Amino acid sequence: MITVVSFGYGHAPAPEADITIDTRRRLRNPSADPRMRELTGLDDPVRLHVLGTPGAVRLVEDTADLAADLQQLTGGPVTVAIGCVGGRHRSVALAEELAGVLRRDGVKTTVEHRDVHRPVIQR
Repeated sequence: MITVVSFGYGHAPAPEADITIDTRRRLRNPSADPRMRELTGLDDPVRLHVLGTPGAVRLVEDTADLAADLQQLTGGPVTVAIGCVGGRHRSVALAEELAGVLRRDGVKTTVEHRDVHRPVIQR
């Protein structure tokens, strides 16, 4: 079993995890676009914007391999935490994509979005 958790560093510290990915500096931020600010990573425009960042798809694929290998080697559950500033855009899009890749590969996976329901953090 692999659990993928999206979260926002702006709301609380990162959750305990075996693998933690910080997307704050390297992935396109949909919140910077007023048309996407109130959407979430569950919405296609946000998901496509984030996954269109060069290297984003590779990050997801490599993380899926790492998490699956870790789960297989240890025989226990693995948690992957993916964070962005507010936990609504980048982290959610990547968490959903990662879960999809893992499920496609036959790995039992759950997804939790800790902060997707919270308001957008204003900068």
